[in-house]
Amino acid sequence: MNEEVKKRIDALIETNEICLFMKGTPDVPQCGFSLAVSNVLKHLKVNFKGINVLEDNEIREGIKEYSDWPTIPQLYVKKNFVGGCDIIKEMFEKGELQKILNVQ
Repeated sequence: MNEEVKKRIDALIETNEICLFMKGTPDVPQCGFSLAVSNVLKHLKVNFKGINVLEDNEIREGIKEYSDWPTIPQLYVKKNFVGGCDIIKEMFEKGELQKILNVQ
């Protein structure tokens, strides 16, 4: 990944407390995994920024290298990588995600 792409990803993560790199948008997810994570966040009534990686191939490929995680969606909370779909769903079911997000 080149430095310009890394800086763009850094800026997205730093300016959005809850940042979801996803396929599609929160209103129109374009894959089931992105839909699932988006729905969990909506269910918890948290404000989050959805980044549509389908609109920018550099971000789509760069975020995988940035996080060292091969799949999308990817959730960042307070500049920290939390995980992908399976991890987010499991954390939600155990109540761990709610603690990270400071919600009940």
